[in-house]
Amino acid sequence: MPATITIQPGQVLERVLSMEIVRVTERAAVSAARLRGHGREKDSDQAAVDAMRRELNKLPIDGTVVIGEGEIDEAPMLFIGEKVGNKTGPKVDIAVDPLEGTTLCAKNMPGAVATIAMAESGTLLHAPDCYMEKIAIGPGYPKGTVDLDAPTEENILNLAKAKGVKPTEITAILLDRPRHDKIIAAVRKTGAAVSLITAGDVTGVIHVAEPKTGLDIYLGTGGAPEGVLAAAALRCIGGQMQARLVIDSDELKSRIAKMGIKDARKRYEIEDMVKGDCLFAATGVTTGAMLQGVKFSKDIIETETIVMRSVTGTVRRVWGEHRQHEKFHLG
Repeated sequence: MPATITIQPGQVLERVLSMEIVRVTERAAVSAARLRGHGREKDSDQAAVDAMRRELNKLPIDGTVVIGEGEIDEAPMLFIGEKVGNKTGPKVDIAVDPLEGTTLCAKNMPGAVATIAMAESGTLLHAPDCYMEKIAIGPGYPKGTVDLDAPTEENILNLAKAKGVKPTEITAILLDRPRHDKIIAAVRKTGAAVSLITAGDVTGVIHVAEPKTGLDIYLGTGGAPEGVLAAAALRCIGGQMQARLVIDSDELKSRIAKMGIKDARKRYEIEDMVKGDCLFAATGVTTGAMLQGVKFSKDIIETETIVMRSVTGTVRRVWGEHRQHEKFHLG
């Protein structure tokens, strides 16, 4: 029987070490990577889910999934409201996307990752699996540089002014979707460039906070689960983000009411989505701009993971070599 962990006030995540959640995303990534390029989106997603759930249930936490892959009646996915952990440690909120970029994995395209965020209980936004409007920029800009409700052109011009460059030196990143055609046209009208991604909502937001990517602003509508995960990452590394849930049906209105969301039109900032200390981790499944994908050889499996913590602002990159004799779970 594992020993119960005593947590001092203000140290909820101190004992839930970053390396513990690294193992969670590593296992999920490896399991999904086994099916790269096989065209089996559901199977690769399920493999990642199974591995992530197995590892989460080993952790010394009393965890609740508040951002997952569906509602409580949609098991065997990691569903909203699911309890995880071995119940010997602190109560925590968990947001998961066991395989962000299922299509990317199925087609063996760049940028698929396994990702998770963990925070003190009651501090992560409890949101349904729906769409979310988003705008995000990196750190170092005055608050209010961009505004979710402002015209796209205005946001591009204000960002360029704050950065001290011409609009032609700004690049926006968006999901390549027909719903974004007007936004894309507005960005290009200012002279700014557009970088389109087929998937990868979480990493898309993170990219704007990484100077080496050359990406300045994230725009458009994507998944709400991915929005909360991205907010957790920006809470750790800095940046600005504003978001709003897209509640466009009576069913969604009913769901958010049950989750305690009273204002369907509320505009969320990072601090509204992630109120306290949090951890964020992502492991590459396929090689992309942020992470190397899983590499298989005869006796070794190699992984790359980025792990962050908000209270310290620490960002670590973890390169793992997993020997087959370690009985590494492959899902």
